[in-house]
Amino acid sequence: MMETGKKFIKTAHQGLLGVLLIFSAASNADAASRIKDIVEFEGVRENQLVGYGLVVGLNNTGDTLRTGHFTKQSLQAMLNRMGVKPTDGGLDSKNVAAVMVTAVLPPFARQGSHIDITVSALGDSPSLLGGTLLVTPLLGADGEVYAVGQGQLAVGGFAAQGKAETVTKGVPTSGRIANGGIVEREIRFSMAGMNNVKLTLRNPDFTTARRIAQAVNAFLGTNAARPSDLTTVRVSVPNAYRDNVVGLLTDIEQLRVEPDQLARVIIDEQSGIIVMGENVRISSVAIAQGSLTIRVTEAKQASQPGPFAEVGTTKELERTDVQVDESGDRRLAVLNPGVTLQELVNGLNALGIGPRDMITILQAIKASGALQAEIEVM
Repeated sequence: MMETGKKFIKTAHQGLLGVLLIFSAASNADAASRIKDIVEFEGVRENQLVGYGLVVGLNNTGDTLRTGHFTKQSLQAMLNRMGVKPTDGGLDSKNVAAVMVTAVLPPFARQGSHIDITVSALGDSPSLLGGTLLVTPLLGADGEVYAVGQGQLAVGGFAAQGKAETVTKGVPTSGRIANGGIVEREIRFSMAGMNNVKLTLRNPDFTTARRIAQAVNAFLGTNAARPSDLTTVRVSVPNAYRDNVVGLLTDIEQLRVEPDQLARVIIDEQSGIIVMGENVRISSVAIAQGSLTIRVTEAKQASQPGPFAEVGTTKELERTDVQVDESGDRRLAVLNPGVTLQELVNGLNALGIGPRDMITILQAIKASGALQAEIEVM
């Protein structure tokens, strides 16, 4: 039976490789990544900004300015600051919309530099197309104003509506303003005089942290780097880089290491997508896949009296047809201990199953203890 299973796997049909996508490294050199691509440097980070503002100039697609609506209150407050005293009857236009403005403050952004901002409708406005954002302060998590946004919106979507049909493309209630924000406050951070630098792994792993420390020590010729946990690598600034921490980070980020990864299977049950790492292994297991399909067909049939009958009425009768398909042509496949990802995929594809059945099979293999990997369901 084992020999039959081996032959069965080797002759598996290759046309079903679309069920699973296989990405494998050709060599260790190709798998090596720059340190800058797998770590974050301490202090070099972005900061999120948010603000509340008004968009004007909309073509009858603004918010409904009903009594007590926050858009109406905001518009009244803005006009009052400008010395205009509007009446309730004069604020019934559909050209204004309340929006939330978001932006990302890059690391080391200097006062006067420009940043992109994103504008999203907050009220019931169906479209922001053609609108202009008025001056909006952008606040950080500490409540301080770090930037100010204003400008003409660029909206990628649109909406057209008639009496019987509505057509919408993209998201017309969200837009961007390129370079629409001006930095007003800088975040104080200086690398000069730093004695230690922390490297934070984006994908925490003990092996990867140790390899990074070894690569840095080999480059510097000292034991300046040491992993403190699976996420952090501490680097003591050598005397040669004491006044040039930027130069040290520049040299370190170009070093290459091979990141290690857990044996993991990622499953998205909604879309039927399965992603497996190259380290996935299974113990000896036999797999059989069969399905039971029951098809029920309802049909209506007319029952009426025979020709020239003097009595009787025509009646409508229900007819039900039930068919059962047990898929008796399904076969059994045997996978030997320690098979690779390629052999596992070939064996599963040889059974002629779809992605959703394959998800069930992988979960069953894991439950049996034969799958030496972690399964993560999205």
